[in-house]
Amino acid sequence: MHSSVTQTKITRVRGGNQTEETDFLAAEEPLEIRLLFGQAENRKQQSISVTMRTPGQDYELATGFLFTEGIIENFADIRSIKHCGGLNKNVVRVELYEHVAVNIAKLERNFYTTSSCGVCGKASIDAVRTVRRLQHTPSATVNISSTLLLGLPGKLRQTQSVFETTGGMHGCALFNTTGNLVLSREDAGRHNAVDKLIGAALQQNLFPLDSYILLLSGRASFELIQKAWMAGIQIIAAVGAPSSLAAGMAIGANITLAGFLHEDGFNIYAHKERIII
Repeated sequence: MHSSVTQTKITRVRGGNQTEETDFLAAEEPLEIRLLFGQAENRKQQSISVTMRTPGQDYELATGFLFTEGIIENFADIRSIKHCGGLNKNVVRVELYEHVAVNIAKLERNFYTTSSCGVCGKASIDAVRTVRRLQHTPSATVNISSTLLLGLPGKLRQTQSVFETTGGMHGCALFNTTGNLVLSREDAGRHNAVDKLIGAALQQNLFPLDSYILLLSGRASFELIQKAWMAGIQIIAAVGAPSSLAAGMAIGANITLAGFLHEDGFNIYAHKERIII
């Protein structure tokens, strides 16, 4: 079993004095995702992604990744997920059922990603926007109060045990419209944290996610907005700032996007009508 935290020896310098101490770091290791697919007489296996992630919840990460890339439509498309090799916990093989159509040649993406950036692996922004997404019409318009929104970061921080230990993790969470925490996940890579969250939601049969709020502990990048859009999420709030591309996509995708969310206020970048001030 992997640990999300590792120990290291450091020299701590404070006020001109130095001491030798033990510190804790967020673990980061590569994860390769292999896909087994095709008809029974012509099964194929292909490596489709290598991502730098914090070990743990690898099956959720693989599930969420395949969903947000449009390779699967739901958790029922997956026959099995398992680590490859006894001691090799850095390779996961996902086997799909025969009825799941996969055209690897048409996936216009270089699937190599890193913990600091996922969208740079995309072949083009147009390829991102044409990914097959969840076909779902929201059941109702979601409205939340600004007071509810302001209380969410504190609730997320209470779940970030690895961040509290290391200071080196990104967190994300799903809340319902009454402000109750439904799910939270952490990872050294912000896009991996969201994939773990979406994968967990798929596995727990929480879809569609149109009645939930997605909270991000850091900035809101374009790829995170895209992943939320794939899952049908209508409201995203981030403790940090959105990028210009993220804000633009939120506007076009009819997603409410708030940033710089702190206890005293926030900025709304797209579709303010869902937030009651």
